[in-house]
Amino acid sequence: MTSHQNMGTHTFHTPFGKIVALKQNGVIKAKSIRYAHSERYKMPVPIQPSDSEIVFREKTPVCPQVISPLLERLIEKTDLEKFEVDESPLFLSITRPENFTDEKLPVVVWIHGGSYEVGCGDLPTSDPEIWVKEQRLIVVSVSYRLGLFGFLGGDEKRPANLGLFDIIEALRWIKANIGSFGGNSENITLFGQSSGGDAIAHLMISEDVEHLFQRVIIHSAPLGFRHKRQKMSAELFRKTEYLKDETDVLKMMEEYGQHLPSVMKYGLKASMPFCLQYGYPPLCKEEESLSKWKHNAKKYDVLIGLNNDETAFYVKTAEEGMYTYLHSSILDKIVRATTRFIYEKPAHIFAENYAQGGGNIYLFTIHSKIRHNHIGASHCVDLPLIFGNEEAWKSAQLLKGVPWEYIHENGKKLRALWAEFARKGNISDDSERPEILELRKI
Repeated sequence: MTSHQNMGTHTFHTPFGKIVALKQNGVIKAKSIRYAHSERYKMPVPIQPSDSEIVFREKTPVCPQVISPLLERLIEKTDLEKFEVDESPLFLSITRPENFTDEKLPVVVWIHGGSYEVGCGDLPTSDPEIWVKEQRLIVVSVSYRLGLFGFLGGDEKRPANLGLFDIIEALRWIKANIGSFGGNSENITLFGQSSGGDAIAHLMISEDVEHLFQRVIIHSAPLGFRHKRQKMSAELFRKTEYLKDETDVLKMMEEYGQHLPSVMKYGLKASMPFCLQYGYPPLCKEEESLSKWKHNAKKYDVLIGLNNDETAFYVKTAEEGMYTYLHSSILDKIVRATTRFIYEKPAHIFAENYAQGGGNIYLFTIHSKIRHNHIGASHCVDLPLIFGNEEAWKSAQLLKGVPWEYIHENGKKLRALWAEFARKGNISDDSERPEILELRKI
């Protein structure tokens, strides 16, 4: 099935229906397939198969959200023209190589980050086209409810963890349909960054996920923020009660920000006001979580890790506020201490606990080896390495002073290692490692 023109379409015949996809640059993309529908504060309902053709949308559906000026400055400006706000953003996109034999390809499911509050599955900065072509795998990008709609709950009228239920529904869809796209439904790896990684860690101990995935890749999960959140969540839940039936979602977005918990009162975790909530379906109580991970350790292969200077992104680029006037050596100490607390120590605890349960687990750290790179290996620096989309990343402040050639060389090796893990659940000692990577089996 080779195409001689640069762009065309291809129709996939699936149990779900006929899905029209875009053929370009050596890949086929089936964009914005609705896998489920949701009403406000209700469980997702899977979409039934259809007889009519399912055609991709012009604009990418995205959950209502407040644009983050920090992310825009460091990563990319949001082109609002390309997105369509949808309170039920339960869509997924599939990217696979264009040239295809009868092989069954490994499947990677991308769960985006954004503090459970911003982002969507289908952004130029996480376009998997290069990875898919280089490593011959299928990448499925999933969008789900965020913020007030997906990750704040506390009673039957507004249940907790709805966004997690959305992701589980997407995984069921993938399991049932990915074979029609050439994917191996018995070889599915979940890959998430930041809150996406946190969600994946918790999917490993969720109810009703048996056989939906075999491996996980967890980047920069803020596992240090998962503890003792109950009081903070209850406060935000109470204070936003009056917004629950608001029909104007933009008003909801504008107003909830006035009620966010204070860092002074709740500590650093208040910087991530939305999160998964223990003690509500599909999760166990907080105090049961470590033993549950240990108990499930033989079920999933795990690759977990972080960037060495995760919080530099926030500490060293604050335009105003408490950090601006501090000496760089003090800033470095703040970065080290906060990175250790939020990301590093919890990842080590997770890995040791999992290994004790007999699990197959690798732990990694990504370093910056460039001398004059002010913010080093900060939060999100792994994204251009894995997705390699130069067009989307070339003007990002995050990579200021870092030549793209350096990102490309290291990224190509990293993509090969992560694809090796996705194919077979381990990484050979002989596989070439990028100089920025420290990796060990626990």
